[in-house]
Amino acid sequence: MNTLVAQYLHAWNTTDAAARKAAVAEIFAADAQYIDPLIEVAGHDGIDAAIAGVQAQFPGWVFTLAGPVDAHHDQVRFTWELGPAGAAAVVVGFDVAIVRDGRIAHVYGFLDKVPAAA
Repeated sequence: MNTLVAQYLHAWNTTDAAARKAAVAEIFAADAQYIDPLIEVAGHDGIDAAIAGVQAQFPGWVFTLAGPVDAHHDQVRFTWELGPAGAAAVVVGFDVAIVRDGRIAHVYGFLDKVPAAA
């Protein structure tokens, strides 16, 4: 699961549209769903659009893993941080992902730290 989480965060950090679409197609099931307090999308196109939207809102910011990956059966949870490259994180959250056939089928995101201006 560590590799899948690394690939997931890489997809969120990939700004080249074609490379991001390829990454999304590689790690997410075709009918995957992503749900957090601000976004609810499904399918590769929906997930790609959500990632592109976050990148547009926070240009130059990067997602990093902020602790150990915890997994059992076909589920994984991990904490992530988002902020300007090389600077302290501004946003902190954690995701729970359900994996089916080696790909992410569902992501349930939670936001632990979000500044009022974001």
